[in-house]
Order: sequence, then structure tokens, then C-alpha cells
Amino acid sequence: MTMADRQQVSAPEGAGSGAGGGHGPSTARLALMVGALGVVFGDIGTSPIYTLQTVFSPGDPHPVPVNTENVFGVVSLVFWSVMIIVTVTYVLLAMRADNNGEGGIMALITLLRRWSTQRGRRTTMVLATLGIFGAALFFGDSMITPAISVLSAMEGLKVVDSSLGQLVVPLTAVIILGLFLVQRKGTAAVGRLFGPVMIVWFTVISVLGVLGISRNPEILKALSPTYALSFLAGHFGTAFFALAAIVLAITGAEALYADMGHFGRKSITRAWLILVFPACVLSYFGQGALILQDPANISGPFFLLVPDWGRLPMVVLATAATVIASQSVITGAYSVASQAAQLGYLPRLRVAHTSESTIGQIYVPWINWLLMVSVLTLVFAFRSSEALAFAFGMAVITTITITTLLFFYIARRMWNTPMWLIVVGATFLLFVDLLFLAANLTKLLHGAWLPLLIGLVAFTVMTTWQRGREIVTAERERLEGSLREFVTKLGSRKIQRVAGTAVFLNRGKETTPLAMRANVDHNHVRHDHVVILAIQTEPIPRVPANERVSVDDLGYTNDGIIHVTARYGYMETPNVPEALATVDPAVTEGQLDLEGASYFLSSIELRSGKAPTMARWRKRLFIATSYITADAAEFFGLPRDRTVIMGSHIEV
Repeated sequence: MTMADRQQVSAPEGAGSGAGGGHGPSTARLALMVGALGVVFGDIGTSPIYTLQTVFSPGDPHPVPVNTENVFGVVSLVFWSVMIIVTVTYVLLAMRADNNGEGGIMALITLLRRWSTQRGRRTTMVLATLGIFGAALFFGDSMITPAISVLSAMEGLKVVDSSLGQLVVPLTAVIILGLFLVQRKGTAAVGRLFGPVMIVWFTVISVLGVLGISRNPEILKALSPTYALSFLAGHFGTAFFALAAIVLAITGAEALYADMGHFGRKSITRAWLILVFPACVLSYFGQGALILQDPANISGPFFLLVPDWGRLPMVVLATAATVIASQSVITGAYSVASQAAQLGYLPRLRVAHTSESTIGQIYVPWINWLLMVSVLTLVFAFRSSEALAFAFGMAVITTITITTLLFFYIARRMWNTPMWLIVVGATFLLFVDLLFLAANLTKLLHGAWLPLLIGLVAFTVMTTWQRGREIVTAERERLEGSLREFVTKLGSRKIQRVAGTAVFLNRGKETTPLAMRANVDHNHVRHDHVVILAIQTEPIPRVPANERVSVDDLGYTNDGIIHVTARYGYMETPNVPEALATVDPAVTEGQLDLEGASYFLSSIELRSGKAPTMARWRKRLFIATSYITADAAEFFGLPRDRTVIMGSHIEV
């Protein structure tokens, strides 16, 4: 994912010699690579723990017989699947499509919306809807990844000593519980350890892979695509069903794209090609050689590569690596939820910034507790990584397929890529994606239904909120009336003026804030200085400080009433007092008293009406979802002791 909000780096490509405290661009690039290793690659870097074990699992409803031909075929398929989907689709292609440096499905959606034309609006809407479903699937991925990753690491205890098997589930639950409980403290301190830990991890699995290969160097023949193709062509029935488990080798591919804005395309590409990809390949080939040596090694080929004396330390290292993998998707879920809220697909959520120096480190309490309960439920319900494998694969390949489709559409619309190149590239890559997707659909009754259900629920909530928000906004605009007409009439009315500054938050500058209208109509007063403030979320990650605010006098230069628009990117959290402090006093019709200003909010009570705007169950869902909306005063950074909330109701 991600679509993921991991550790933010202010200068993605090193930003010249100033990065890295004056140690030069090479030091900065190295620091970014280390950071990327610790955050971006946790998920895909731990896939070797369970992928081949799952492929050859005798408990699979369509087991792959363990023989020399099948081992060569499976290992070759793993290698070329990672090469095609991760290296080609993501590293070489998708990462070139960015939204002001940000990547991931949410970035693709905003690019679609920005470049849509009247002629292609219907196609754009369909693809954007697919993109939202892909983002919704990420929530399923965020629930399954911690469960399967930590379970797979703890299952190494059974390789150390079979009697320790009963501790796998309880210890997994304790680790996961601890992981979610410390989220509110932020990941800054832990984040500094992520990179070095993952460097140790990739180095160790590389060495173990080489040792495994040395036992049977013949396995290196599987680097040839002929073994993968002959396995598919000669044993299609077996190979097709094997794809449902081989897809586990590419889990975490979305993170490479989603984290592009935090570490930069070049840093992620270098880390992938120089260390991560070779380490994973060596591990897979080492495990393949081990299975060729003794088919009984399918019980745990990853941990069986380790000498007896090193297996317990390897379990500890694997646990650390899987915690890092879990951390990356958890923070990714925070980011997706925050971005979805900014784009209008979820209600306003409380977002806490856990670092004063790192913008991207955020904590979303509601999402955190939802994920914690969901992950623990999955651990106790499925109880093994093998049982969760098919659920995991479905979430991954569906997101990848949607990303590939969106990328090629954008490549044609934005870059005018020749149609023949689009057809050739899209046909080949989508054929590979759809082959994996079809294989995972055969596991629908064996767990693949889970991420689809989670994604469908999240998709329904997101689209219902978007539709309900449109209905409420239309009704609210009708009740509020024209702002300019209200200001004109206000100038002709005898209204008592009181000293001070009043700030009314509003959705735009076309209509009158309900709180302002109620204050004038019922209290018959207004302040000397009135600021009507609209928060506008732009389809870009961040808005430059010099473009943050704009001021409109609403046609009158001496009435003390102005309209201010504060612009924020979808990766930012608004702060009203800070935004107002940047307004030039020369355009505010007098000095604003921000230290003593009163802030007025309009609180809307939603009720289910009789109008056929939505199905009755969707109205109830929309109203229920509204209850998780974050406190507006806290969300916008308003001083609570000077904030006044005035209520009204609207029927949906």
C-alpha cells in the first residue's frame, strides 16, 4: 500500500548537498535508501517466510505434488512473477505516474479527476470507482498483513521445538496487542531502528539462501522463464491453482508505489534492485534447493534453511521484521483514511501528528482501534498463516490489477503514449494480473471471500458517505442562502456591533454560514471584524505556504466583513488559527484580534427523511457513520474555550 503514510522525508531525492547535514548528496541518498528499507519493504521482504510453504502445503484444497519438475516450475514462477509485477509494473512503470510526488491508488484517483474531460467523464467515473474499491481493499490488507506476518514468524517456534506450537497464537496476540497500544506514542523512535533491522534481515536471508543453493546449484536453472512457461503449459491444472499461493511473493508491492512521496522513486528503486530483490530471490531459490534435497522440508523451508543453533535467534529476527511489515500497513491505513476523509469519501476523522518535525507521522485513533480488534479476531479465528494465505492473496492481486488498469489509462490520457504501446503493455500485464486473480477466485470458499467482504463494506461506507455528503451539502446551501446578498442586507439593517473578531467556518464563499445567520437573526448582533473562513482541500498532497490563504472583501471594503479561503493538500491537517495568522493585515479591513477571537461552528443534526435521495438502509448507514466524525474544534485546531457551536438539523 499503500497507499501508505509512512515516515515522511522532506526531500525525496536528496535535494542536493544540503541534505544529510552537509555530508553531500551521496549520504542523503544512502539515508533515504536505509529509511525506505525499514518502511517500504517490510511486507514484501517477509514474504519468503510463508510463500513456498503455502504453495506446497498438503492442506491446500488443490495441493501441488512435490517433485523435481514442480519445484523448478514453482520457483521459476515465483521469480518471474516478482520480476513482472513488482519490477516492471510498479518500479519501471507505475511509479512514473505521481501526483506532485505522491504515489498509490489515491494519487491515481486524483490524477483521473484532474485530467477527466467531458468526453471521457463516464470512463473516468467508472475507473475512479474502481480506484476507490482498490483503496477500500487496502483496509482488508491492513487487517490481514499483521495477522499473517506475525503468525508466520511465530510459527518458527514449531521448527525449533514442536512442543512450542501451542504458544504461537497467544504470543502472536500479545505482540499485536502491544503493537497497536504503542501507536499513539508515534513511530519516530522505533522508525530509526527499522532500516538497520531490515538491512540485517535481508543480509541474513541472502546468506541463508546462498547456503541453500550451494546444496543443490541446479535450482539456478529456474531463472530461465522456460521452466515457468513449461510448468504452466504442461501442468496448467496444477500451476493455475499454485498461482493462488505464489501471489504471496508479491504482497507489499503497492507499498513501493504508495511510499514514493516519502522516499522518492530513485531511492526506492535502488533499494529494491540492489538489496531487496536479490535477497528475496536468493531465499526462494535456497528454499527450492532445500525442498529438492528432501521433500519433507516443505513443512517449513524458510526456517529449515537456518542451522539448528540459529533457529531461535532467527525467530526473533523474523518477528522483528514482521512487526515492521505490520507497522507499515497500519500507518498506511491511517494515511488512506486521512486522505479519503480529505477527498470527501469518509467523515472528518481525528488525526494526531506524533512528530513535530515529521509531517507524515500521524495517528488516527478510530482506525487504530478498529484495526486492532479486526486483527486479533483474525488471529483467533484462523490461527495459522496457512489458513490466512488465500485471504491475503485476493486483497493483493485485486489492488494490483486495479492499479495496472488505472496506470495505462492515465498513460494514454496524460502522456499521449502511442496506442499500440498501450495495447501491447496493458494486454500482457493485465493478462498476468487477471491470471492470478482468476486463480485466487478459485479459493473464494477457502478464505478469499474475506478481503472482498471487507473491501465491499469499506467501499459501501465510502460511497454512501460521498453521496450523503452531496445531499446534505445541497440542502445546506439552500438553507444558508447567498452570502453576498446576506452581507448586502446586513449593511442596511440596524444591528448592534460588539468589539472583537468573530470567525465563522463555512464550506465556501457562495453561501452564508448557518451559525452567522442564526447569530444575526436571533441575537441581533455582529462583531466589528467578521471572518468567514472556508477550508478547501486541493487534489495535491501539500499546498505551498505562500499559496495557503486568499482574501475576498465580498464587494465592500469598509464593513469589517471578509472571506478567507485556506487551502490544504489532502495529506495535510488544517489549523485555522495558524492560517489566519498568515493573512496580511492590509487586506483584513483592520487588525484582527486572533488572541481573543471567537470561533463559530454550525453543527448539523442528520435525520432520515422521506425524500427518495438514497435507499433507506443507506440513509441509516450515512447517519450512523456521521457519529464517528471528529470534533470540529479539535480537528481545525480551534481554541475550545473560545469556540461557540450553533445547531440545526437537515433531513437526508
